[in-house]
Amino acid sequence: MTLEEGICLYAQKTPDKTAVICYEDKISYSDLWNMIIERAGLMNQDGLRKGMPYVFRASQDIDFIINYCAIHYLGAIAVPLEHQALQENFISIQKEVGGCDIPADIQDILYTTGTTGKSKGVMLSRTAIESCADNFICDMHYTDELLYIISGPLNHIASLFKIHPVLIAGGTVCILDGLKDINAFFDVFRLPYNRVATFMVPASLRLLMEFSYDKLCAVADRIDFIETGAAPITGKDMERLAKALPHSRLYNTLGGTEIGAVCTYDFNDGKYMEGCIGRPMKNSIVEVTPDGSIIVSGPTVMSGYVNDPESTAQVLQDGRITTSDLGYVDENGMIHLKGRRGDVINVGGFKVDPLEVENAAIGHESVKECICIAAEHPVIGPVLKLLVVLEDGFVLDKRSLAIYLKSKLEPHKIPTYYEAVDKLQRTYNGKLDRKYYRIK
Repeated sequence: MTLEEGICLYAQKTPDKTAVICYEDKISYSDLWNMIIERAGLMNQDGLRKGMPYVFRASQDIDFIINYCAIHYLGAIAVPLEHQALQENFISIQKEVGGCDIPADIQDILYTTGTTGKSKGVMLSRTAIESCADNFICDMHYTDELLYIISGPLNHIASLFKIHPVLIAGGTVCILDGLKDINAFFDVFRLPYNRVATFMVPASLRLLMEFSYDKLCAVADRIDFIETGAAPITGKDMERLAKALPHSRLYNTLGGTEIGAVCTYDFNDGKYMEGCIGRPMKNSIVEVTPDGSIIVSGPTVMSGYVNDPESTAQVLQDGRITTSDLGYVDENGMIHLKGRRGDVINVGGFKVDPLEVENAAIGHESVKECICIAAEHPVIGPVLKLLVVLEDGFVLDKRSLAIYLKSKLEPHKIPTYYEAVDKLQRTYNGKLDRKYYRIK
């Protein structure tokens, strides 16, 4: 069913049950449904009609869900943008989506963050949205007892598409405005819910463990599951999180705006396999070609990019999306990621996946986080360089780190240069911003 059908259903079955919480505010299923109908009426009076795109800024509150569902209720297309989107960009996107033909079954257009080039509008059909929600419900076992904490921006698929399965299953959504206030996250556990879940990128999980590990352990019995994705999580962080939450399900998921959520792996299995994304979810087909390319097909994939048939044709052929991810399938049928095609560094004829170097380096006692990048040597050309954020109390000991890496990696994967930095550049979504560090 759709998100709106789910809310309508529970407005009848459990009208007084809380559907959404946002700090001190909360709303029942019945009141939420009534406000969606009321808001849809106002939007209709203002001229919004079936098939028309509606561009709006995403806010981290209950009102966002009311707007989003009201747009769908009218059969219009929701186009949520970042809350702080510049007015110039807002108007530009309004013109773009308003001036082109959009397939009749499109419900959402989500704009990518544009970290690798021009931001693109990803068109998602009703079928894609419903199928992605079904993937979550079936593979991660969403139930009506679940309280799901959403702290990421609601214009982004990783957060927006968690609203659907939670409310379709009859659970409760809890919206936070980011994780700058860690106490606000733990305040949620004062609410009378015994099955709590959330999604966090690995960088946020690391901060949570760094500054609030004892608090996390204290609420372990109430955490049903935590999902992570959007960037690689290290084996070290997997193991540390599993020790804090020994009875929780801990999912590493492959997903994206163009493909939806398609693969997942519960790494609370004692193996902590870095890069493992498990097996395809219910409505997804994931293939690994002989050259290691990961191809996704099935009903969760996008319909294409808005007004950009050339970019669409580059990634989408016959309903199959060729991603930038590289990987392999192990003897147990589990899919593993091995970095992204554009991230591979060519050193002396050897192709090096920087993620492999980073995962090795993070095991050193002095390394808090790091990124492996390409650098230019005056004699031998491209070499590897490791930028390191140090743990408190450590200074960079290049020799010690190099010796450690030599025990973990092949010779051509050992960085030539090492540098301590205060922080690493990250994208809007918390990923390491590799493009920022590329040799100009």
